Amino acid sequence: MMPVRVLAVASEVYPIVKTGGLADVAGALPIALKAHGVEMRTLMPGYPDVMRLVSGAAEIRSWPDYFGGPGRLLAGFHEGLDLFVLDVPHLYARLGNPYVTTEGVDWPDNGVRFAALSRVAADIGHGLVPAFVPDIVHAHDWQAGLAPAYLHYDNRPRPATVMTIHNMAYQGKFAPELIGSIGLPWHTFNVNELEYFGGISFLKAGLQFADRITTVSPTYAREIQSDEGGMGFGGLLRARSDVLSGILNGIDISVWNPQEDPHIAYRYGAEDLTFRAANKAVLQQQFNLDSSDEAPLLGVISRLSWQKGLDLLLEAIPTILREGMQLALLGSGDRDLQDRYQAAARANPGRIGVAIGYDEILAHLLQAGSDALIVPSRFEPCGLTQLCALRYGAVPIVSRVGGLEDTIVDIGEADASGRNATGFKFAPVTADALAGSLRKANAAFHDKQTWRRLQRNGLATDVSWRGRAGDYAALYRDLMAARA
Repeated sequence: MMPVRVLAVASEVYPIVKTGGLADVAGALPIALKAHGVEMRTLMPGYPDVMRLVSGAAEIRSWPDYFGGPGRLLAGFHEGLDLFVLDVPHLYARLGNPYVTTEGVDWPDNGVRFAALSRVAADIGHGLVPAFVPDIVHAHDWQAGLAPAYLHYDNRPRPATVMTIHNMAYQGKFAPELIGSIGLPWHTFNVNELEYFGGISFLKAGLQFADRITTVSPTYAREIQSDEGGMGFGGLLRARSDVLSGILNGIDISVWNPQEDPHIAYRYGAEDLTFRAANKAVLQQQFNLDSSDEAPLLGVISRLSWQKGLDLLLEAIPTILREGMQLALLGSGDRDLQDRYQAAARANPGRIGVAIGYDEILAHLLQAGSDALIVPSRFEPCGLTQLCALRYGAVPIVSRVGGLEDTIVDIGEADASGRNATGFKFAPVTADALAGSLRKANAAFHDKQTWRRLQRNGLATDVSWRGRAGDYAALYRDLMAARA
């Protein structure tokens, strides 16, 4: 098997820094690829948590002036990950969220911050680190989107490039004046290169110049080629459809494992789900819900936003109450949605519980104790919470979009598909359709044999990176063969 060296470029990597699913992928994929003969090192910014956690960091290169201040490139490792860290304190030494201020607005210099990351990625691609000269540079989302562009405009022999879209909604849009200050030629400001509705887009740069484009599910790869799903890039992606593919995400099954999970109250395995009831009782207590085995407990772990369809779930609360169900929600985001969920909890004590924020331990308990997990997204590139739900025996109730369509088999489709049913899917993405799925799920819950079968089918589903990593390895090797 031909060895492959890949430099991954990501703005967040679990378990060091995480705001969303990008971090989970960036943290799990390199480890899973080792079994496929792929050596992947990941370049990330030197945020305070990174500088604190990365072990054995050794300085490889330093600059007295790197995008406006001193900078260093370090090499280190953390929990099985081989890392390069761009330590530029004036760009990254900021506490809290990597992208926004404590007031929730974007850092005004985000364009420079992530251009710097992409620039050093391109330099590593050109041999900045002689001990690791990559065959491929793999850029994740807009924060790394300039890496393929820099490599293109450098106009010299270069590694192959891959651009992965985790969410088309985040496009890295900036004023055109940024072009000169980040070392790109002014002629790039045109519709066929970086220009995007009067500004520039880092995501467009990656989509325009990467040798291959991937996204995180086959259905999402089709959706983003439409004008609506492409969010401004549908035409570009249709033009590049011959290099675009969808590879499903997996989850780290050592982190998400109900048999060994330190964050849940009682551990259990697929052969004996008895202790799920005990976790449910603890979850009800945590959310101040009535203690009841017979009330189906619906869990939600989500950003509170229009994209995630959480306004639709609010409209379905009367159905939840009429059907005798309970709701436990963990999330944060849109202030109006937060207020409305908290008001619903106050109005329905014992039936609806809400925790605003994100708590990793509580997220694990929600998976272990919820009877069903709801993901009512209007669009969802892949989705990870429904994969965790399958792993924990929480039956997913999801909209028919993106990776949700690809990963869940609806109870009404099992015979026709030849696959075992694992949950409930609804379309169109409306409150009425969601309410209909909730009623179906409630009926199935009270048929214990049917519900147990759904749970066992979910637990038997392979949600790991095993096969998915093989798809990435095959893509890398195909790309190298095409350039040979």
